[in-house]
Amino acid sequence: MKSLNQMKAFLLVGVFALSMMSFSALLSDWPVPAEYKTKKNPYAGKADDGTGQKLYNLHCKSCHGAKGLNDGPKAKNIKTPMRKFNEPAVMKQTDGELYYKSIIGREETKMPNYEKKIAAEKDRWMLINYIKTMK
Repeated sequence: MKSLNQMKAFLLVGVFALSMMSFSALLSDWPVPAEYKTKKNPYAGKADDGTGQKLYNLHCKSCHGAKGLNDGPKAKNIKTPMRKFNEPAVMKQTDGELYYKSIIGREETKMPNYEKKIAAEKDRWMLINYIKTMK
């Protein structure tokens, strides 16, 4: 009886460890093409006229929340783990990496593509600039 309980506990710990590894891999393993890693933000440091915040509120807030803490009304329906924008792992990314993840998206994580919805290149960069204020 004791060894059966030990085996159950071992299996439970193993399943938990595997699920945590999968969760961690989903958060960290988002390959970004080299061209985006080094993509320069032509509007870095430029004053925003409110476009970035307007686009964030329109397209991002419902999942990522008002402050990028993943507490938007749609967040509870998303099974894919999301990083909070104020996490160092997010903030240390280049503007190009954030651009790729925010504008190009990733189908398997349900992050939509916004190339058509945010057609103007300047507007896309203003959105990235706004996200970077969520330190």
